[in-house]
Amino acid sequence: MPEFIRKLYGLAHQRFVGIGDYDNFALTSTLNHMIRIKVFVFNPFQENTYLLYDQTQECAIVDPGCYTENEKKHLKEFIDSENLLPVASINTHTHIDHVLGNSFVYEAFGLKPLIHHEGFQFLESAQEHGMAFGLKVAEIIHPEIFLNEGEVVLFGKSQLEILYTPGHADGSICLVSHENRFVITGDVLFNGSIGRTDLPTGNFDLLEENIRTKLYTLPDDYIVYPGHGPATSIGEEKTGNPYVKV
Repeated sequence: MPEFIRKLYGLAHQRFVGIGDYDNFALTSTLNHMIRIKVFVFNPFQENTYLLYDQTQECAIVDPGCYTENEKKHLKEFIDSENLLPVASINTHTHIDHVLGNSFVYEAFGLKPLIHHEGFQFLESAQEHGMAFGLKVAEIIHPEIFLNEGEVVLFGKSQLEILYTPGHADGSICLVSHENRFVITGDVLFNGSIGRTDLPTGNFDLLEENIRTKLYTLPDDYIVYPGHGPATSIGEEKTGNPYVKV
């Protein structure tokens, strides 16, 4: 990852996996339903794109960040190889690195992004922001449905609860599977770090409050899948995160 990008997103101190992808499994204690999580690391920002699917083969794509033709092919080939049916595309927030694949997902699967309405401002300016990094952003796909706190996104027999967690950027949401005991945090909470707050609409006090009241109130064993870098857990971050510690 170029150093200026690491610094821009406040990630210079983080441990990163290499470009590529890996698998994670989220299991319920009763094994009634299992969500399988495929993680792709895409684009120059090394952003985590999550593909969630259960036994019905329906799937949700979270933060499609595929930028190069090879990355797009990689995502499509995996979906095809597993006979998956994408039914939802979700942006945890609309910074450029998390929306680079929105147009491809729309073209390939007919899915418009699901976002919080406060994030629309960044989506509208994605092409301008992309130019600042030398990235060509394809057509902006406008959402038709906005997500709000407490709502759920359904795919197959699974559901994700929406938490509204601004502070890194307006429109930031986290996605919780209580049955499978995990949370996807976008750029709100990382392994040993938090999202930077000196970008437009960033607010450290608000971010800290949302982490404490909405994430750290989840059980300690909930796995945290962040927008960049490796997974962690709520318990690990509560005791070891140097920026927001209990």
